[in-house]
Amino acid sequence: MSDRTGRLRAEAADRGRRLRGDLPIGAGDRRWLALALLSGCVAVGVYLATNPYPAYGAGLYTKAATAIAADGYVPPVRIAGYTADGVPFAYPPLQLYLLAVVLDLGADPVEVARVLPGLGVLAALVPVYLLGRDITGSRPAGAAGAAAVALNPQLLQWHVSAGGVVRSFAFLYATTAIYAGYHVFGAGDRRSVALGAVAFGATLLAHPTYSLFVVASYLLLWGVRDRSADGLLRGAVVGLGGGLLAGPWVGWVLATHGPAVFAAAAGTHGGVGGGLNVLAGEFSPFLLLPLPAVVYLLVEREYLLPVWFLGTVLLFEQPRFAYAVAAVLVPAAGATLLRSRDPVERLGTGTVDGRAVGAALLVLGLTVGGGAYLAYEMTLVTDPSTPEFLDDDAVEAMEWVGAETPDGATFVVLGDAAEWFPALTDRTILVGPWGVEWEGPRQYDGQFAAFETVSACHSAGCVEAVAGSVGERPEYVYVPKGRYTVRGEPAVGFGTLERSFDRSPRWERAYENDGVVVYRAVAG
Repeated sequence: MSDRTGRLRAEAADRGRRLRGDLPIGAGDRRWLALALLSGCVAVGVYLATNPYPAYGAGLYTKAATAIAADGYVPPVRIAGYTADGVPFAYPPLQLYLLAVVLDLGADPVEVARVLPGLGVLAALVPVYLLGRDITGSRPAGAAGAAAVALNPQLLQWHVSAGGVVRSFAFLYATTAIYAGYHVFGAGDRRSVALGAVAFGATLLAHPTYSLFVVASYLLLWGVRDRSADGLLRGAVVGLGGGLLAGPWVGWVLATHGPAVFAAAAGTHGGVGGGLNVLAGEFSPFLLLPLPAVVYLLVEREYLLPVWFLGTVLLFEQPRFAYAVAAVLVPAAGATLLRSRDPVERLGTGTVDGRAVGAALLVLGLTVGGGAYLAYEMTLVTDPSTPEFLDDDAVEAMEWVGAETPDGATFVVLGDAAEWFPALTDRTILVGPWGVEWEGPRQYDGQFAAFETVSACHSAGCVEAVAGSVGERPEYVYVPKGRYTVRGEPAVGFGTLERSFDRSPRWERAYENDGVVVYRAVAG
């Protein structure tokens, strides 16, 4: 039996199961899905054990959620605290509203940002498993693909870290929509269309880049699996249904901020097609690892996964989408190779044979090895994938700021703690790119450059000059001492900046602990 014939039989079985109203996860899936979820539990557990504070930042999300709750869940026009004028509230609101509810119930925002993303990471493994299973006709391949997603440090960097309060759930919605889309352009049943529409609508309401990932994937699925007018119509129904769900939010943003706000954001973070920089050689070398699997599947005339992988490499500047596709692609190549040598279709039989045992051991080995690597990487002083923006000294200093400085005080904050600063102090930072993408590329690039420059300053004059470059003069300057991070990259303060501020007649020390010193501008 050929790979294609086996998959057609698997699709026929799936279609029959759906027509009977059965769930897509049957008894034969449980052990394999459990293996995949075990990998996710190991990855999330290692992260929580090694990160007493959340990696990266969710300060802007937290500040937005707090503003939503404070306004009686009416969307605020702008989010105060990030730059002197604040930033437009044009973010997709679904996860921010859910976060607002959690914070309104009294949860600690820092702990929420540490724990909540892991739940999204685990939940997303279910549609990844189902998609891998159905594309390959192999439960072990589905489990291996989900485990590879769970243990990939680059994916975890984006999803289990603090920003995962939005991104991990956007990934869950997106992979659910794509799983549904695989069947929208296969069996074409109504349940798949309905699931796809709801999941796509949730993705639109969660994150714009993940929404683009879904749209590009649907176009590819139609082009490779269907290419019929009926298939195009079903895909259009999914898109229209999702658009209707997101329509009220889009209408509010257009009425409040105008259409330019979307064009402004699209021109930042690499923009659409940002992945084309791979043609100039600017890409992660890890993206070369799946190429043998890509070539093998193309030789076998299996085009879906290779084209999907290459398309995501070119379309997105950030490679996390390509890594996610590669996690499904490599096990699919292995399943295709094994099936060509021993063409026995086993999906749906529940048969346990030597290959199944071997696959289970392979997934377990991947879990143990991947978990050990994550534990090593996440305990490095210069942790490359989950660096913490906060520590005890930073939180203590921000508590002092919130209690002891005037409500309208303005700050320049050096280092990545700046992202959390407005959310934890209710004070304003004058320099920082967070949320400024909605103002446009020029404003965003200016604030981005100013933040990187000021975080590397070694003199009070440098800090003053950078603040002046964005047209502001701070009342306070927050200086981290010793080791800190700038855009996730390690930096070390050697005391030069503090000595410069101490010698300056324009500044005086207002607060100090072991890791932070805060300077106040001298009147006059």
